[in-house]
This record gives sequence, structure tokens and C-alpha cells, in this order.
Amino acid sequence: MSKGELTKQAVLEEATTIAARLGLEGLTIGSLATATNMSKSGLFGHFRSKEALQLQVLAFARENFTDLVIRPALAAPRGEPRLRVMFDRWLELGRSFAAGCLFVSAATEFDDRDGLVRDQLVHDHQDMLDSVAQMVRAGISEGHFRADADAEQFAHDLNSMMLGFYHSHRLMRDPRAEARTRRAFDTLLDNARP
Repeated sequence: MSKGELTKQAVLEEATTIAARLGLEGLTIGSLATATNMSKSGLFGHFRSKEALQLQVLAFARENFTDLVIRPALAAPRGEPRLRVMFDRWLELGRSFAAGCLFVSAATEFDDRDGLVRDQLVHDHQDMLDSVAQMVRAGISEGHFRADADAEQFAHDLNSMMLGFYHSHRLMRDPRAEARTRRAFDTLLDNARP
């Protein structure tokens, strides 16, 4: 990786942290310049606009989520074992967010706005739901789940469960948030089994 690519990587890490804490709208080239001790003109050379910065931050966060959650899950055996790894990694990542989950905060921030950032968020969330549904369909073909198990409903329920976890863990600071979420996941799996 070149020095310029390393710099951009470090800037995107900082930008993602800022966006998770302040929201994507709170992330500006000016605030990022202050946080990284870089010039606005230097950052503008990398990003060109606030919207371009927001989109690159989403791409960076998506790649991190893929590396930390999806790829380890795909390395596990198909079906229920893969879903368990994905759930465990997702939960672990949710516990480790010092500033909160960028995708959760951005979804709330952009849910009623039109534009490229919202479109990308919708695409990212749909990709996640599709990935979970595909893991469930693999579980059906492996015999781990009933033939009539609804993969899309499972994905919806798991996503809802994780949103509930973020709410309980971060906002409510419920020390039982993880245990409750694990119990709900086990129930979701039980309901899909033959």
C-alpha cells in the first residue's frame, strides 16, 4: 500500500469513528481536518465533497463489517454453524463499538431522506439481510432447518434482534442485553429447526 493509500485508510478510520459518534451529517471535511491534523484542501483532494466522504465512510465501514463478521462466518460449515459464527461475531462487534454502530445511527439519520447516501445504506442493509437469508437457505439444504423455514423472516427477525441489542446495550446500558439477545437467537434457531 502506498503512503497516500495508508493516509487515506487512517483518515477513513477516523472519519468512521466521528460518523459513528456524531452521525454522517456531523462528519465534515472541516471536522475531519481538525481530528486528523490535515488541511481541508488535502482532504478535499481525497474526497471532493461531503457526500463523497460519507459514501467512502460507508464503504469503509461495510468492508470492516465484512472482514469482521461475514468472512469468518463464511469460513464456518454451512447452515446453523455459519449462522452461529455470524451472530457471535456481530454481537462481539456490537459490544466493541466505542462510539456506536455507524449503520444503526446512519439508518436513523437517513431513513426519510432521498439521495445517494440513503440509497447506499438501503443497499448495504439489504445485502446483510440477503446474506443471512442465504445462510438460512443453506441450513435448510443441510437439514438443520425445516424445509418450510422462512429465510427472509429469519433474516428480518435477526436484524430486529440486533437492533434491540444495540438499543439495550448502548442506550439502556442493560447488563443483561447480551444474555437476552443470545436467548432470543437460540429461540429463533429452535423455531427454524425440524
